[in-house]
Amino acid sequence: MSLLLDRLFDGITNGCVYAIMALALVIVFRGSGTINFAQGELALFTTYIAWWLTTLGAPIWAGLVVSAVAGLVLGAGIERTLIRPVRRRNDMAVLIVCLGLFTALNALAGLLWNSETKVMPSVFPNGLDDYVAIGGARLYFDGLGVWLVVLVVVALMFLLFNRTRLGLHMRAVANAPESAALSGVRTGRVLMFGWAVSAAIGAVAGVLVTPLSPQQLGLQTMFPILIYASAAALFGGLDSPIGAVVGGLVLGVLQQLIMGYVGFIGDTLPQTAALTIIVAVLVVRPTGLFGTRQLERV
Repeated sequence: MSLLLDRLFDGITNGCVYAIMALALVIVFRGSGTINFAQGELALFTTYIAWWLTTLGAPIWAGLVVSAVAGLVLGAGIERTLIRPVRRRNDMAVLIVCLGLFTALNALAGLLWNSETKVMPSVFPNGLDDYVAIGGARLYFDGLGVWLVVLVVVALMFLLFNRTRLGLHMRAVANAPESAALSGVRTGRVLMFGWAVSAAIGAVAGVLVTPLSPQQLGLQTMFPILIYASAAALFGGLDSPIGAVVGGLVLGVLQQLIMGYVGFIGDTLPQTAALTIIVAVLVVRPTGLFGTRQLERV
């Protein structure tokens, strides 16, 4: 029983990581209709900023705040200077720019901080004795901290989308940008805000998750997380923040259970097995669990 709980705890922690990154992807998709493939490298770059500040003597909490602010600025600047000009052409142009950003941000991080693996300090206590025992299993404080942060972020996003005027404008731009513009909504500012918030969420996710990764901080740290987050967003529904969270949690738990209980897969093919199940679900429901079906009259 304790072994099952250990795996469930690890799965929920991984799922929270995938969920918060998937949430960042959903925020951009709702506004632009494009998956931001540079999301992982944006998170990586801002995480490097946090790590660099700690080498100068700053506490990791300060690094987290600065990296989130850097994410806001980077996200807004990218939307304003790179995405908005090409978005007028077609969605494929936006996709190509995102792929270019993926390469450029990774290369820039390597140029500034080299390609050697860095040891990233944890925001939460992460020693071998820093855990709470539940049913004979160990729930470590750093994993529990990730759970709490995800709950806070999800709550803030819910309040933003459902209780603020800006959130109403974001929903209007996501559903009918032309009608929103005719109603006086400044769609450009709304989209820029969406990219900024998405990048800030990615920055927070990067700083929190990197200490949990066996590879620590390196140029390839965020790429696997981006793949899982994309799968979680597709599984839950690309236009559904709640779907992103549910998809991330399901994928994280599923991954750990497959690794622990499917003997012929073990540690070698958990990604393949998990993603195969996701694809099977999407074949049955292409919009994901919580995605919105769009109808077109012709």
